[in-house]
Amino acid sequence: MAREQFSGHLDMLLLAALRGGPLHGYAIIDHIRSTSARRFDYAEGTVYPALHRLEDEGLLRSRWTDVDGRRRRAYDLTARGRKALEGRRKDWELYAAGVQAVLNR
Repeated sequence: MAREQFSGHLDMLLLAALRGGPLHGYAIIDHIRSTSARRFDYAEGTVYPALHRLEDEGLLRSRWTDVDGRRRRAYDLTARGRKALEGRRKDWELYAAGVQAVLNR
């Protein structure tokens, strides 16, 4: 599938990936890649700026951690981020239902 079809949905996918708890950047990328059966395989250069923007918007918070002797930044949803995820999920469901209605007619 063409990547352009999914532009604008990255933020929702990032928020959803963090729903289960904090993850560092590469783990977020890997989570999205694996749970989508490799349908979404975003580059680090796409994901990290989005994570920083979501943090600036107050939807995520981050902290530095040490994992296997390596310093990594872990991201987590804020309460505002959880609320935003639910709103975006509802918007997506309405959008998808509309597309399905047109396709199935």
